[in-house]
Amino acid sequence: MSAYIARRILLMIPTLLGILFVSFVVVQFAPGGPVERVIAQLSGADTGGTSRISGGNDFAQRAPGQVGAGGDAINSKYRGAQGLDPDFIKKLEVQFGFDKPAPERFALMVWNFARFDFGKSYFRDVSVIQLIKEKLPVSISLGIWLTLITYLISIPLGIRKAVKDGTRFDTWTSAVIIIGFAIPGFLFAILLIILFAGGSFLNLFPLRGLTSDGWSQFPWYWKIIDYFWHLTLPLLSMGLSAFATMTLLTKNSFLDEIRKQYVMTARAKGCSEGQVLYGHIFRNAMLIVIAGFPGAFIHAFFSGSLLIETIFSLDGLGLLSFESVLNRDYPVVFGTLYIFSLVGLVVNLVSDLTYMWIDPRIDFEAREV
Repeated sequence: MSAYIARRILLMIPTLLGILFVSFVVVQFAPGGPVERVIAQLSGADTGGTSRISGGNDFAQRAPGQVGAGGDAINSKYRGAQGLDPDFIKKLEVQFGFDKPAPERFALMVWNFARFDFGKSYFRDVSVIQLIKEKLPVSISLGIWLTLITYLISIPLGIRKAVKDGTRFDTWTSAVIIIGFAIPGFLFAILLIILFAGGSFLNLFPLRGLTSDGWSQFPWYWKIIDYFWHLTLPLLSMGLSAFATMTLLTKNSFLDEIRKQYVMTARAKGCSEGQVLYGHIFRNAMLIVIAGFPGAFIHAFFSGSLLIETIFSLDGLGLLSFESVLNRDYPVVFGTLYIFSLVGLVVNLVSDLTYMWIDPRIDFEAREV
């Protein structure tokens, strides 16, 4: 087991390097960049993250060779830079690290990331680690509670559907689940806002943040109520598809086990249905469901909440990553990518070890990585 774990950990190094390298190369060919954003802001053309591609059009349309602030004609490689002092452009390149060749910048980034030094945001004047720490409460709240609620509801329902396979209960619950799975989370979120958050009907739930103003002054019990009051609609929106997937996975896993020979043998020995279901079937059927818990949590934690965070004004990691890509804030982009990738690789290893913990018959030592 220790040899398998060591091999998996060693394989994480080239995997992370490959992810960073591919992403770095893509960024080199992507239009725009932090220098262009500053230029567009100076020209008054930058109005947001997406304006950078067309930013600086007023300057770009000037005649080539226009005299800049330093009195020299400029033939800049940056769109919209005509009319700006070339020394100022060079200072911007030094500030953002673009005065160095790409291979040197990549090597420096890898060296810093190996020491978990992600630098500072280009445009927020705060370290990447600090930014991530500020956004963690939202993402942790969504990830933990979504995963727990999904498992607590889906597993009992999936077991019940497997036992009642083909009955009216199974039919109408399947119809509800399929409809829920087909509805996009962001559309369901908008519907919930219209119905329950002051859109057109009731105004029962808040639309911003995890807590109300003055939350720190509330009694402890009211803090808990207020916290879940804010989380209700986002969790309902995010949990729709996850709930459907986990329920059907649980049902199918139990159906596969119910039809096996050892179940018929247990029944022939006189075991009750409860003993057969929870004493024999449960352990084998729940293998894939429980072992998938770490992956389900990470999915909800990192990648499942971007649109929901935007709709409900929740400032979490998903929104931070999206805004950083739009703003070409490369330290935040690569820092979050590195952390997400590393956590994902570790979680995959934890999932494999969870399989072994649930079913000791699984032998990783005899398995090729």
